[in-house]
Order: sequence, then structure tokens, then C-alpha cells
Amino acid sequence: MTVQQSLRAASLRGLCGGAVHLPGDPAYDMARAPWNLVVSDYPAAVAYPAYAEEVAEVVRAAQAAGLSIAPQGTGHGAPALGGRLADAVLLRTSAMTELSIDAENRIARVGAGALWGDVAAAAGRYGLATLHPSSPDVGVVGYSLGGGIGWYARHLGLQCNSVTAVEVVLADGTFVRATADSDAELFWALRGGGTPLGVVCALEFELQPIRTVVAGFLAWDGTAADRVLPGWVDWCADAPEQVTSSFRLVDVPDRDSVPVDVRGRRLAIIDGAVLGGEAFAYDVLAPLRALAPELDTVAVIPAADLVRLHLEPEEPTPAYASSTLVSELPEAAIAAIIETAGPRSGSSLTVAELRQLGGALSRPDPDGGILSALDGAFLALGVGLGFEPADWPRQRDDAERFLAAVAPWSTGGTYLPMLDDSSDTRKAFPPDVHARLTAVRRKVDPHGLFMAPHQT
Repeated sequence: MTVQQSLRAASLRGLCGGAVHLPGDPAYDMARAPWNLVVSDYPAAVAYPAYAEEVAEVVRAAQAAGLSIAPQGTGHGAPALGGRLADAVLLRTSAMTELSIDAENRIARVGAGALWGDVAAAAGRYGLATLHPSSPDVGVVGYSLGGGIGWYARHLGLQCNSVTAVEVVLADGTFVRATADSDAELFWALRGGGTPLGVVCALEFELQPIRTVVAGFLAWDGTAADRVLPGWVDWCADAPEQVTSSFRLVDVPDRDSVPVDVRGRRLAIIDGAVLGGEAFAYDVLAPLRALAPELDTVAVIPAADLVRLHLEPEEPTPAYASSTLVSELPEAAIAAIIETAGPRSGSSLTVAELRQLGGALSRPDPDGGILSALDGAFLALGVGLGFEPADWPRQRDDAERFLAAVAPWSTGGTYLPMLDDSSDTRKAFPPDVHARLTAVRRKVDPHGLFMAPHQT
């Protein structure tokens, strides 16, 4: 950091009750570290506001100092801002942990620092469920406003379209509560836009009257992938919308939270959830169970427990993820997937995943936000996890190899929340929708105060 940058950042010291950390401060390195330990950035300052009023103070002070702002919650999917934060304030919202459940109206209200595990548990106490992701320590705001493909998605759609209100501090320091009836254009753009239009301080969203669900995973040794993957793809073609599932080739970690029989192995796994009652669910899953899995954990479980179905790590972890939307998976695509990510591929990927889309995800929501539907039958996702920096370049290469294998069947579209590298937002939205988003951004942030992780 230059002397000039240091002087500008120093003007923020003392804000947020002293929770502003500058380079050289004892807590700076801890403050700047996100959940994803691959990311290592050195912002001009790190601020931890606890209230919307403190957010507004930081926004005004940063603008006066000529610094940009990068809002961040958990950093679970830390945005692609590598090397760009030297003139920016990293504004961490993790102290904003408000959480309340209006059971009568089935509405959750959460602060920008709330995590999905906490919200799912709180809603579950009232027999209600959230459209949560596959990990409990993902931030609610980032996931909700990015889109949100959860375990009920094929029946109930994207989480961003269940949002009913967004409270946000804009670039001029003003506080706005955006709803369908107030600041409707901003409300539309916030839900799925993938572009920071301000600092979101709180969300409100609809809850679902779901107390229990049939869910779990079926697991085979990875060598069975050449018969299990085609079987799953065929099953997906006729699967009812009440089921949302995924197929994964997984290097299972050797840790206590994982069943003993599968620790440290390369497995083929089908997991997911079915709505509609136990008998209906077991009938739907019967063709998959007929493939004779080695392990079958499918059972009726509390809906709140579904957030841990994927058994993803819950502690800060080095991670890399990349994805693409796929229109179909014919025999040639299946063969290419097994060749590049199967048990004999030599792939270093921790997870090569195919998420089942379609159903409600394929139908535009007339009351939804900018991302009201997804164009694709599957989402192909490559994930590398590991604490050895020497392995990270190879994991990236193997993720690219996996996605290149399905590229002939790609829709050409992207799902921004599952991209750790910077992309072009024009690949995520139709031209007219992207133009509308750009107009909203120019109106609420005319000078580009908020840093966008993707090209806009």
C-alpha cells in the first residue's frame, strides 16, 4: 500500500465502534480472510459494521476518501476481486446477525450476516422450511440475491424469487427498503443480478410449510459410474418436479462426520430430496435404488436437517468452483464426463457434480427478479478443495477439463454464484434484461463505488 492509500484509509479509523482494521493492525490479517482460504487480498481497510447506520457512515467515508467498496458476507464464495482491493474497503457484514421468524405470515427476516444453518433451524421450530443451499455456513444474503438453487428448486423455484423485501444502503449513503411496491426496479435488479447495487443490510423472504422431507443419498464405488450416471440421466428425464437431485463423483474426505464405510474413497453419489409424502417419494426413487447402491441413507428427516445433506465442510477451507449450464446429457456427454472426472481419469477434483434443473426452474416467474428462470437441464459444477497450494493450479485445470467435456452441450449461459473466476454478466442474462440491469446500476451507483466481481 502506498503512503497516499494509507492516508486515505486512515480516515475510516474509529468508525463501526472501532471495528475498522487497516494494514499493520494486529487484527488486519484475520479480518481480511474470507471463508474460502484460496482468496488472499489486501484491502485498504476492512470494516465490520453492525447496523445500517454504520454501513452508511462507512459508505460516505469511503467515497470521501476516494476508495471503492467491496461488500462481503461470509466469503464462502468469495467474489472474483483478486488483486483489485488495494484502493477498496472490504465491508464485512458478518456482525449483522438479526434473525426473526414470523410464523403466522411465513416470513423470515435476516440480517446480512445470517447463515443458512441458523435460519433453517429457526424456521424448523415452527414447522417451516427455507429454500436453502447445500451447506449451513453459506451466507443468506449472497445466496438469496445471487439466485439460489436449493433442494426444493424444481418444485418451488429459485430462492431469489421468494425474497419479499431488501434493505440496502446505496452509494450516496441513503437507506432504501425495496419491495414490489416501493423502489420496484431496484427490487427487481437485486434479485439475481449478481452485481452489487449497494450494501444489503437485511432481507425478508417467504418460508414454506414443510415439516419433514424424504431425503438422503445413494452411494456406489466410483467404478460403478459408467452404469449409475446413465441410469440417473434417464431417470431425470421423467422425474416429477417434486424431486430435486444431483449426481456427484466425490473424493470423500477422511473425517468423523462422514460414514466410516466411505471415508477416503472415490464414490459415485446421487443425493436429493422429494416432496409429496413418504410413499410417493419411495416410488419416485425406486428406479435409482434398483441400481443397487452400496449405501442408502434415504429416509424421512426434519426439513431443517436437509441443509447438511451434501456433507460439505463447515470450516474455512481453500476452494475453487466453476460451472456451466447444460441443455442435455446424451451418451457422448456421459462418456466424456466419465473420461475426464471418473475413477480412472486421474482428476484432482474433489467433486464433479451435475445438478438436476428443469421444472419450476425452467419457467420464468412473472413476479420474479432479474433471474426468474435458468436455461438448462443440468448445471455441471467442478469443485476443488484442499489445503496444499501446490494442488490448486491442477484443480483449476481439471475443473476446466471437466467443463470442456460438456461444452458441446452447454447452453452458453452461466450461473454467476457458482463461478469463482470473473465472467461476463452478458452470458447470464438476455440482452434486453442485461441492458435494464445496467440502467439500474448507473442510476443507483453512477460512479461505480461498489466493486463488481464480474464484468458488467
